[in-house]
Amino acid sequence: MTKQEKNEVIEVLKGKFSQYNNFYVTDTESLTVAQVNELRKHCFNKQVEMKVAKNTLIRKALESIDAEKYSGVYESLNKVTALMFCENPKEPAVIISSFRKAGNQEKPVLKAAFINGDVFVGDNQLVALTKIKTKNELIGEVIGLLQSPIQRVLGALENKENAVKATAEETPVAEAAPAPEATAPAAPETAPEAPKAEGSDAPEEPKAE
Repeated sequence: MTKQEKNEVIEVLKGKFSQYNNFYVTDTESLTVAQVNELRKHCFNKQVEMKVAKNTLIRKALESIDAEKYSGVYESLNKVTALMFCENPKEPAVIISSFRKAGNQEKPVLKAAFINGDVFVGDNQLVALTKIKTKNELIGEVIGLLQSPIQRVLGALENKENAVKATAEETPVAEAAPAPEATAPAAPETAPEAPKAEGSDAPEEPKAE
């Protein structure tokens, strides 16, 4: 490879590193040409860009952008390296895991992953990366948490309203009792005797002896 060709590769890599906040550094050394092509196909279907490049050129591209920012990746640049660039931070991890399972093999190996400024080193990080949350997933979870209390309150109010309606429908309306008729007070059957006047001339009845 001529110097000009190397510079062209470096420029292409710089463009990719600047474009994507996430990339994976993988080892594809033991894969056949057919297997590499199959892996590329899986990446293409998932909107993941895969590029194979020399480790020295990859490092020069990273150092020319920000040497300190990517310093955690440098130790992983050994053997044959295939880079996977992605918008979705967990997609390459899912692709690698599925590819291994389908081929019953341990390749490609994850050497490092650069996710939004954080570096994950080692193949033992693969499972964790398959479960990493995307930005949209995190936003959805936050919105769900914020809406949950409101939904509970609305649900409680709706249940209470339905219960009141059901009670009103089941309770019969009481008939109004007729007003009592007005009656005059009953007159006494016999008039009371008038008291005798003192000193009356009426003779007294004789007392029995």
